[in-house]
Amino acid sequence: MAYSINKDECLGCGTCEAECPVSAISVDEDGKYRIDPELCIECGACAGVCPVDAPHA
Repeated sequence: MAYSINKDECLGCGTCEAECPVSAISVDEDGKYRIDPELCIECGACAGVCPVDAPHA
């Protein structure tokens, strides 16, 4: 199952986007980040760097 980002927890800092090795993370018009489940390889890199643990498997 691909990771997803809890938008209520997301700070919009972009740390997860910078860490994603497959560019599966992008920012929405609301300034929060989202993960494309078709691109996500479930590596957990985003969860490892998020300061508020917004990405979840």
